[in-house]
Amino acid sequence: MRTLTRELSDKIGETVTVAGWLHKKRLLGGLNFLTIRDRSGIAQALVDSKDELEKLRGLQVGTVLRFTGTVTADERAPGGAELHDVTVDVEVPVTEEPPIEIDKPIQHKAENLDTLFEHRVLNVRNLNEQKIFKIRASLTRYLREFLYNKEFVEIDTPKLLAEATEGGAEVFKLEYFGKTATLAQSPQFYKQIMVGAFERVFEINHSYRAEPSATTRHLTELTMLDIEMGFVEGHDEVLDMVGSMTADVLTRVYDEHAADLKSLNAPELKLAEGSVPRFTVAQIHEMYSKATGTDTTTEKDLTPDEERWISDHARKQLGSDLVYAVDFPAVAGKFYHKFKDDGTVAWGDLLFRGLEIATVPLRENNYDRMIEQMTSAGLDVTYDGFKHYLSAFKYGLPQHGGCGFGVDRLVQKTIGLGNVKEATLFPRDINRLAP
Repeated sequence: MRTLTRELSDKIGETVTVAGWLHKKRLLGGLNFLTIRDRSGIAQALVDSKDELEKLRGLQVGTVLRFTGTVTADERAPGGAELHDVTVDVEVPVTEEPPIEIDKPIQHKAENLDTLFEHRVLNVRNLNEQKIFKIRASLTRYLREFLYNKEFVEIDTPKLLAEATEGGAEVFKLEYFGKTATLAQSPQFYKQIMVGAFERVFEINHSYRAEPSATTRHLTELTMLDIEMGFVEGHDEVLDMVGSMTADVLTRVYDEHAADLKSLNAPELKLAEGSVPRFTVAQIHEMYSKATGTDTTTEKDLTPDEERWISDHARKQLGSDLVYAVDFPAVAGKFYHKFKDDGTVAWGDLLFRGLEIATVPLRENNYDRMIEQMTSAGLDVTYDGFKHYLSAFKYGLPQHGGCGFGVDRLVQKTIGLGNVKEATLFPRDINRLAP
């Protein structure tokens, strides 16, 4: 029966079998230490038999094997225990020396990222590198659990579409049985439609953006959380839901992954009491312009530097790593947004440590106004591709709102990584389609 490495300290004096990968060899003559890695961590084995050691001659890190031995307490060993009197069984030998050393720190400097991604198959075996993706898995699970507890229904919508879901961004087009299909930029239409059935829905899935952006913020294939909630009293209810969700998952991850985050040098988490602080876009423009001498008051959106500036302000002055920019000018709105009488649109951007991680608007739910807004945006409302979307409004949608939330960016900023690609197992950008 197999014993995991994390269980060894509970089996002092017992004879057990541990299976995994050869992680490291330290051959010191009389004292030969071998490290084995499994899904739960690493363990050390002391091999003093020449016959057993001979089985590993010429074999490299990554060899799949089993160690059978007696568990002995040793505070110097990983987990406080190691194996003695070891018998070695080699299951899958590796004879070729790997191109990188997975037991050494993996460099995440900007100039090293191409090398990082080129050797992703191997460097993800590094224990510190694994922490990034275990934290990512937990964050995704926490998002789901929060939404389940708020009675959201998880949906799964198509990624092959006849047309782009939204205007504005470039789309990927592909041949589809003699027709042209596009890859979904978001589940925007579908999640609004599903409000008419379930009131509250969410989806965690891939979206595709053919934007030629080679920045630290962009991917061409990204993981998004999309939510939509109906029967809301107003925009504040949507902002509060997304804000409390984000604060909840951050609090959980900093509690349950405290040691891992510390080892990755993640920033200290700061969250304000109560709801996430809010500033209007106009206020941010004015504050930034006054503080920096750079006039942004005519901008319809925040510049990246403004996002960083207001986030730094919120952290230092309000004790919050989260901050909302709300009330964007109407000229920035999209046809499905709820426009306000004061010349703004009911739309907020949630910023986390200097980066926008979510757009959080209130939607227009009145059928006649939707027709007007789509027509004003230059869309042909008689086009067959809008038929099913508009049917949801024609046959009754309550006031609703939601968000598009970047999971990759959430992971990046939680850990303190410099590039969103570092938070992605196999990132896709304008230059990379492999591995």
